[in-house]
Amino acid sequence: MGKIISIANQKGGVGKTTTSINLAASLAVIEHPTLIIDIDPQSNSTSGLGIEPSTVTSSVYEVMVGGVDIADTIRSTELPYLDLVPSHINLVGAEIEMVDRNERERILLKAIEDIRDKYDFIIIDCPPSLGLLTINSLTASNSVLIPVQCEYYALEGLGQLLNTIKIVRQHLNRELDIEGVLLTMYDTRTRLSNQVAEEVKRYFDDKVFSTIVARNIRLAEAPSFGKPAILYDASSVGSKNYLSLAREIIHNNKKLFKSSPVLSK
Repeated sequence: MGKIISIANQKGGVGKTTTSINLAASLAVIEHPTLIIDIDPQSNSTSGLGIEPSTVTSSVYEVMVGGVDIADTIRSTELPYLDLVPSHINLVGAEIEMVDRNERERILLKAIEDIRDKYDFIIIDCPPSLGLLTINSLTASNSVLIPVQCEYYALEGLGQLLNTIKIVRQHLNRELDIEGVLLTMYDTRTRLSNQVAEEVKRYFDDKVFSTIVARNIRLAEAPSFGKPAILYDASSVGSKNYLSLAREIIHNNKKLFKSSPVLSK
């Protein structure tokens, strides 16, 4: 049964979608069948994998609001082991349309049940908010990965996210765990990045990943070409950082993947 990880932080610009795309792509390169579910109305994971959102006719919106089978929305990508459930701008109004639904917090959970055995990992790119779409993602997930940008206000708002995780754990998903906290946009040239990294480690202790994602031009350029960094420039620092993160996550979940190819490397 595949592990479901939500990439969540209600603060924008922290590397949430970059992490979703590049972590999923790295897991796929290591030959772990992986699915990205883009549940962010901005659809950046969709376009970042080379699919123009305006051309999508069946998306996660139809799953959440129209009861469409999620299997009918899955799209292949350039990577053989990576699939995508695309997003669409219509998702902007989905939370209003869902508000009167029974079990509205569990719509995504029920949708995923029939496909999760086909993948080792399902990565959910959450919107930068703590609304009903994010609640659905957390309810459906085994764990949450929290990207934190190495900037002055890095920890601002994280208390609210952690409280939401606590509430979901109490009322909707008792098994929800924090997969880890990922430091992103780290700049080795600045003292601030080092200070923020230390502050985050003090706050989250052993939940902080050893892997740190450096600020990297190639990583920033890749989405405009509709490619993950590992296809755009496999030798780039950003690509190597996310491959390291994928290996770290596989190692942390080694009980699920006893014969993982990465563990023998």
